[in-house]
Amino acid sequence: MSLQGKRIGFGLTGSHCTYDEVMPEIEKLVKEGAEVLPIITYTVKTTNTRFGDGADWVKKLEEITGNQVIDTIVKAEPLGPKIPLDCMVIAPLTGNSMSKLANAMTDSPVLMAAKATMRNHRPVVVGISTNDALGLNGVNLMRLMAAKNIYFIPFGQDAPQAKPNSMVARMSLLRDTVVAALEGKQLQPVIIEKFRDSIES
Repeated sequence: MSLQGKRIGFGLTGSHCTYDEVMPEIEKLVKEGAEVLPIITYTVKTTNTRFGDGADWVKKLEEITGNQVIDTIVKAEPLGPKIPLDCMVIAPLTGNSMSKLANAMTDSPVLMAAKATMRNHRPVVVGISTNDALGLNGVNLMRLMAAKNIYFIPFGQDAPQAKPNSMVARMSLLRDTVVAALEGKQLQPVIIEKFRDSIES
């Protein structure tokens, strides 16, 4: 399937260490002809870390997509009724935002965009990045995996010795996951070795 002409919302939450993996994947979507609308949480916009300043990440997102970031709930709400998306991506999806999404809480622009997309029965693709996927947040992970119209970028333990509960999506599979989701399919296998190079769809 070609992504030419598809309107894709792309949400980022506060896993700052993952942004370098995600930006090239956004570029791939744009190069394929998708219209990408960037959506960010307040944390992305206002937090400066050793991985970069919030303002710089916002600037990079706008340069890659050619669109201004959607950074308020009010701006995100029309993505359901007035500006429908073909697909919504949240990558990275932190454990905090995953917990809120799984429990129907809508307190950020990214979560509002996801809710608006699900309201239209369109796919929401998530790329998790959380230190407690196999801990207390496991129940929320499983709740989302069982939910209709939510699809996962395949993920695995990123540091099983140092952080045994941590799981992170292999962001290089983002585009393939979006294509499969638009066809109503989950890219398989969904549980993988995080750093293995090959996977079958």
